[in-house]
Amino acid sequence: MDAISALLDWIANPDHWSGPSGVPNRLVEHIELSALAMLLAIVIALPIGLAIGHTGRLALVAVAVANLGRAVPSYALLLMLFPFFGFGFSTALPALVLLAIPPMLTNTYTGIREVDRDLVEAGRGMGMSERKLLTAVEVPIALPVIMAGIRTAAVQVVATAGLAALVAGGGLGRFIVDGFGLQDDGQLLAGAILVAGLAILVERVLTIVEGRMVSPGVRATIGRVDEVQAQPLLTGSG
Repeated sequence: MDAISALLDWIANPDHWSGPSGVPNRLVEHIELSALAMLLAIVIALPIGLAIGHTGRLALVAVAVANLGRAVPSYALLLMLFPFFGFGFSTALPALVLLAIPPMLTNTYTGIREVDRDLVEAGRGMGMSERKLLTAVEVPIALPVIMAGIRTAAVQVVATAGLAALVAGGGLGRFIVDGFGLQDDGQLLAGAILVAGLAILVERVLTIVEGRMVSPGVRATIGRVDEVQAQPLLTGSG
């Protein structure tokens, strides 16, 4: 109860909602860092994933690199990059980019490779170029899987961007770090809630975006597949 009271007191304090150290400014810093990291990761991961998925070349290398990226903790990356970039966003940014690449690269490659090969060959038989085949056939069908990778990466980046505060990178993590250092439970809880709330909001927004981007035909196919997969479970439960 003391922690809840401290949280409510911290939220009710108007000083925490204005100025360079206030919630609005820290929120903007957090969003800017996360958005830039996602943009750079998309520019790197999506073209590579599309090329590997379409051609099937270097697949094992891509998967190995993606798995390696998952295995290295972001905190360790911050410590490794700090001697080269020093304090600020410049250290946190590459760590977040490396965090975002694996799920996007893996999902993009997987989504393209799982497209029905008969459809691909039919497109080739119709005289489609490889670029047209990729953009008009493979990507629209694989889009739900690709978007799932982007959504996963975005949530991870937003949640992990709080570590930027450890190298004076600002963002909402500043409240967590300062709250822990000052033993201020209210500030610590407020920071954690803000980061978690932003991550949830990003996930919901990207889910809506995915729903608008995926064609009704692909959505209907996914729905039928899910329904067929659920049938044995429903029958067995009876």
